[in-house]
Amino acid sequence: MSTEPRILPFEDIEWVDESKNPNAPAELIAKAKEMGAGRKHVARGEGGFWCQYTTMPAGYHVPPHSHDQNELLIVVSGGCEVWPDGADGPSAQLGPKDSVILAANHKYSFTCGPDGMEFFVLRPGDAAASFNQS
Repeated sequence: MSTEPRILPFEDIEWVDESKNPNAPAELIAKAKEMGAGRKHVARGEGGFWCQYTTMPAGYHVPPHSHDQNELLIVVSGGCEVWPDGADGPSAQLGPKDSVILAANHKYSFTCGPDGMEFFVLRPGDAAASFNQS
């Protein structure tokens, strides 16, 4: 690991081409692109950090899914209704500066509020998503 500081200007980080994501359903990727959702990989292991920034429009729904890494989701602006136990459990509201910690392989879903949502996700490693609900 490098001990040198690394400046990461947001404008220099490329948006992820979600069409290359083999784990997300094609219809979900198409809807996200159509509605203006986007994601950037802020850190991909540099300094031991895995971080991504995501922006999603108002009303955008992410169906139940899980990741193979623990995660900390931190809302920057807007908010969402989150179902931390998948679609069957109770929901909670998240707004600016709120966060949720989710264990690896734990299914959850969320729907962005009327202002959409911008958020960061931090994980201890590179994560793959699973939308298989069986």
